Amino acid sequence: MSEEFFLIAREGSVATLTINRPEVRNAVSLAMWQDLPNRMKALDEDPDVRVVVIRGAGEKAFASGADIGEFEATMSTPDGAMLQHEAYETALSSIEVVSKPVIAMIYGAAVGGGCGITTACDIRVAADTVRMGIPAGKLGVVYSLSGTRRLADLVGPAHAKELLMTGRTVDAQEALRIGLVNHVAPASDLARFTYDLAKQIGQNAPLTLRGAKLAVRVYLGGASDEEEKEIHDLRLRGFQSEDFKEG
Repeated sequence: MSEEFFLIAREGSVATLTINRPEVRNAVSLAMWQDLPNRMKALDEDPDVRVVVIRGAGEKAFASGADIGEFEATMSTPDGAMLQHEAYETALSSIEVVSKPVIAMIYGAAVGGGCGITTACDIRVAADTVRMGIPAGKLGVVYSLSGTRRLADLVGPAHAKELLMTGRTVDAQEALRIGLVNHVAPASDLARFTYDLAKQIGQNAPLTLRGAKLAVRVYLGGASDEEEKEIHDLRLRGFQSEDFKEG
């Protein structure tokens, strides 16, 4: 697919992946869902990258969800709908399983699949102008089990059910209150706040960052037996590392 729909920039140990379709409020096409795992894998394998920031181009939208303009072509049959669903689930999983911390920097609207992307990230920093929600019920879509798990892990089952059943959007302060985002900053200061946080995280030992992320996934029941063993191995490697000796 065209390189322009995802932009990758690096500054020091922090990489930024930008969803680059501002003309449609950064709506994500099927081809983009299919390509996103490749981008995340490349960032995960880059030894110079310690933290990843995901954002949308401009300040009007993080991502307005799946590109409904192509739904008639891609979702008109059960097979087509399942292809879209599988691409979406694989894309979000690829964010969730990256071994490095992933921060969502959220301007404007983050709805539907856009909100889903943020829930797959480890930390969410929102501008004070954001609107977030999952209007699946208004589209006749039964939200996925994995997507529901991510949402409920953040906001708890009561808020998750309300958000899914009403399909409403919430503003920045409500998103902060219910745990949908970690921090809210003025839109004019969002980038500085986010990258200061990313740099602070990136200064810590890579094994510690990887272990912390994986341990929380194990705790939440989103990891395999192999990943539980990986936690054990990471702890041993940590005790043998130069970072541990220096610390």
